[in-house]
Amino acid sequence: MPGCGKSTIGRAVAKRLALRYVDCDAAIELRAGCSIAAFFEANGESAFRELEANVLESAVHDRDSMIATGGGVVLRPSNRELLRARTRCVYLRASDALLWRRLRRDRRRPLLQVKDPQERLRRMSVEREPLYEQTAHVVIDTDGISFQRLVDQVVHCLQPAAT
Repeated sequence: MPGCGKSTIGRAVAKRLALRYVDCDAAIELRAGCSIAAFFEANGESAFRELEANVLESAVHDRDSMIATGGGVVLRPSNRELLRARTRCVYLRASDALLWRRLRRDRRRPLLQVKDPQERLRRMSVEREPLYEQTAHVVIDTDGISFQRLVDQVVHCLQPAAT
């Protein structure tokens, strides 16, 4: 989900395991030549999801990398299949309350720029939770866990795949 810590944790894990770090959202912005919010506004969600799938397809070819995807990447069955087959996918599960605390002032996420962003976040969580669980090889609950402990847990889960 947005706000669960994918980018921050992913960057730290990549450093610890000496892997290349790929942030799919940053790669999308680089390809699009604008922010995700601007791309979304100009082209819509469907075009964004197509670009996101293309970026993911490119990212998974480097086996020595840590990839932080966008939270909606699981909405496409082909993305789920790709993540399941070509990666060791970790789902950082966070409660709706924690996500809302982290995101309530965030104005960069197009899907949350609605009249009731907290309700939208809750609906996104309900829709995506089963998809995350279906895709992930490992699920880590993040609520109440320190940053360092989360990094340690992800490293531990990935160590056999990284050696």
